[in-house]
Amino acid sequence: MIRTRGLTKRFGPVTAVRDLDLDVREGDVYGFLGANGSGKTTTVRMVLGLVLATSGDIELLGEPMPRSARQVLPQVGALVEGPAAYAHRSGRANLALFDAMDRGGPRASRARRVDDVLDRVGLGAVDDRPVAAYSLGMRQRLGLANALLRGPRLLILDEPTNGLDPQGIKEIRSLLLELNAAGTTVFLSSHLLAEIEQMCTRVGVLDGGRMVLQEQLDDLRRATGRIVLETPDVERATSVLDGRIEVSDGHRLVVRGDDPADLNATLVAAGVRVTALAEERRTLEEVVLAATSNGSDRFSRADGPPSPPGDAAAGVDAPDAAEEVR
Repeated sequence: MIRTRGLTKRFGPVTAVRDLDLDVREGDVYGFLGANGSGKTTTVRMVLGLVLATSGDIELLGEPMPRSARQVLPQVGALVEGPAAYAHRSGRANLALFDAMDRGGPRASRARRVDDVLDRVGLGAVDDRPVAAYSLGMRQRLGLANALLRGPRLLILDEPTNGLDPQGIKEIRSLLLELNAAGTTVFLSSHLLAEIEQMCTRVGVLDGGRMVLQEQLDDLRRATGRIVLETPDVERATSVLDGRIEVSDGHRLVVRGDDPADLNATLVAAGVRVTALAEERRTLEEVVLAATSNGSDRFSRADGPPSPPGDAAAGVDAPDAAEEVR
């Protein structure tokens, strides 16, 4: 659905994206993860033909970009750098206007499409107030509604939950998973670790404009070969396990081994009470810490309103650049 090879973008002396090989496959919920300033938004804009690459190749839905933009983009829904709208018009009026410009057709069918997407993003009951009076979260929902108007094969979303409260994030997450289950490929750019970990099937991690990791999320979160055990009988468990314990923290023990059922049977046979037992798996945060040069200090770990997207990269001074490095 999206392929890039050697994709590079420079703004004067600043290299925002360097030799990027992106591979988004049909049916993916692909999480494009990177701290603010890592080059995510610049990459998305190049994929959509909004910014020309300095070098490298881009394919969108199997066609070269930006040369095939007219044929390809009608099949793509996108929300990049916040929603565009006429501030003096209502959300419904904005969507009706965008739909008329995009596909035309009878007003009745247009009204049905608009009502449908407003319902899907939780704005169905919104009144006729102008978009200027919308909260940031409502604007984000309106932008997502606009992206859905075409019934796209591919959704490209840049920080789509920016400004939403935890309940709003949960609702948008459920909607995107529903769309994916119905056949829509979703490309989600975010710096929210929790958002990516709960939604995505594949993950790409961008660090300083470079792709440092691209893999199935399940493979990244593979078992570590250790088992986490909780028991009130710590001394007895320690004796039974005979040197296999690597970490002891109160009633919590981390034990070498890859068969929880076998370990449980051994402990129960020895009279050890087991209150919890599970394979240890790496978290996405741990994966990112290991892959990136400065760890995950600039990533958000919990659901909630993130910082504004597109902050300039720390330490970059590029007054002559055409735009911010994002």
